[in-house]
Amino acid sequence: MSRNTDGNGPAARVQTPRRPVPTGFLFGRGEAPVRPHNGTLMSPTGSAPPRPVPPPLALAATAAGVAAMLLGPLQAQRLAPGLGLRSQVALGTVLLGVPALLALIPRPGGVRAAFGTGAVPSRTIRLSILLGAALWVGSIGLMEMQSLVFPPSAETLDLFRRLHAALAPSGPLDGLVSLTVIALLPALSEELVMRGVLLPSLAGRLGDAPAVVLTSAIFALIHFDPIRLLFTFVLGVLLGLLRLRTRSLWPSVVVHSTLNALTFAIAPLVDDPSQPYTPQPALGLLCLAVGAALAWPLLRALRPSVDSPGSAA
Repeated sequence: MSRNTDGNGPAARVQTPRRPVPTGFLFGRGEAPVRPHNGTLMSPTGSAPPRPVPPPLALAATAAGVAAMLLGPLQAQRLAPGLGLRSQVALGTVLLGVPALLALIPRPGGVRAAFGTGAVPSRTIRLSILLGAALWVGSIGLMEMQSLVFPPSAETLDLFRRLHAALAPSGPLDGLVSLTVIALLPALSEELVMRGVLLPSLAGRLGDAPAVVLTSAIFALIHFDPIRLLFTFVLGVLLGLLRLRTRSLWPSVVVHSTLNALTFAIAPLVDDPSQPYTPQPALGLLCLAVGAALAWPLLRALRPSVDSPGSAA
């Protein structure tokens, strides 16, 4: 019996369409992704495919987290008057992410949709660290340029200095604790809420661009800092693009924690409380140019680590 080679018989090889890496908006045009069959969407264990948390639940978890972040430390301070500022910051940061975690626990598919699937390559981690450093340089420029129009008040500068003084480490181990409180915990908690739960949920309903803009605006507002409003909004847009482009939450966490760590480590070294703050537009333009020149190719170089349609936001 002759073998059927016309592609229609049982001996024909099944060709799986190649799924191009999506470039996303602002990254140029890309081919429309091929919708995989149901077997592709299933996880290896046969569980349900990753699906984001429904938008009403995602918004409710975000609102509950912000309320817990604000009220939790106040209540803890009443119960334990000696609670230090570092402990209050850590408590509020953790409480921000608790409702989002509770929304994900009964939804295994939602967990995979929030965090992405597959291991993150070391190359992605390295590029994310470099991107965080580049964005930190750009943030200096943005703040300097903004200060020409909207300079920080003496009260704002004093609060910033008192916060850094309270977090100043007394030794290597204490420094690790402060770094965890100011860099790692906020990156984990804020990225989980904004880019892990809220962004994928809204992107499925509104589309990528509106979801990135809306979550970035919420991200900026929950910092309750008019001086950093523009900076946190721009940062939120870039982190949202990174989340959609890589289809994983972890690069955004690494970028966020790197930027926070550099700010915590370097800002007190260059701040002189004895001198009045004066904006430096030349320095601002230089830092903006250098930060953008470094960040853009890094952002383009970061891409999905695995071809996993279920992890797409």
